[in-house]
Amino acid sequence: MHSSWGRVLVLIGVAVAVVLLANTYADAQCSMCRAGLTSVTNARFIRNFNIGVLVLLAPPVAIFCSFFIVLRKYKGHG
Repeated sequence: MHSSWGRVLVLIGVAVAVVLLANTYADAQCSMCRAGLTSVTNARFIRNFNIGVLVLLAPPVAIFCSFFIVLRKYKGHG
């Protein structure tokens, strides 16, 4: 059991390092959304749009993660 927690911690550490060391600026926009927002000069609107896209991303990610948590929980019960 100890080695599995160690692997999880190493994986989390690697993921955090990759995120922190990424040099590119990542927006939460697809290319079509970005093209549509280039005509908008209001920086606050663009920032709120990015936040809205991230908020809309949360439920699918939660469903995806919960699916794998359930699979892991009932892995040997079949």
